[in-house]
Amino acid sequence: MTQKILIDNFPYISYENKNFNSETILENASLFYDQMEARRSVRNFSEKPVSQEVIEKIIQTASTAPSGAHKQPWTFIAIQNHEIKSEIRKAAEKEELESYNNRMTDEWLNDLKPLGTDWQKPFLEVAPWLIVMFSQTTATNKSKHYYVQESCGIAAGFLIAAIHQAGLCTLTHTPSPMNFLKKILNRPENERPYLLLPIGYASENCYVPDIQRKPLNEVVKIY
Repeated sequence: MTQKILIDNFPYISYENKNFNSETILENASLFYDQMEARRSVRNFSEKPVSQEVIEKIIQTASTAPSGAHKQPWTFIAIQNHEIKSEIRKAAEKEELESYNNRMTDEWLNDLKPLGTDWQKPFLEVAPWLIVMFSQTTATNKSKHYYVQESCGIAAGFLIAAIHQAGLCTLTHTPSPMNFLKKILNRPENERPYLLLPIGYASENCYVPDIQRKPLNEVVKIY
């Protein structure tokens, strides 16, 4: 039973971690790794619909992420309206065309070749949903937020994991600059576009780059 107490006049509730044995903990960690290792960024989406209830639950999961001083400095905009998605695609492709032609270095463009990307972004219209994540520089009442970028980065990771766990696909899309999103979606002054994610099912005969992730010994050091 959850117990409530006051500490320094603030309410606290009792917390008990699940008391799994070491074998179960390893099994759970391995299962989650296997599920996430299968995740891939998808650019070819089906038009098969996804319910609003699913999208709301995914966003609700992302909102469980920790944040600086528990300020939760994020807003998630979920879009299924085709006219708005079309407007976002046109604006995004305008910026992407400029980036591919004038902003990106030759090294950058060469690094992107194995991924098969270009300035065209049809998935912004084809995917049944777009989620645009905005960071909040301050609260609506102008109170201060802390570690905004870090907090939103953690929430974005939760969001991507939730999408994959639900059995759906996504792609992290960050056209630069992204100010057009704020204008199209009529967001307030205290919000900044952070990330754009198309969400849906992979199309039939979908292919993704045969990429390899770094082995464990290249990403971790044990002291």
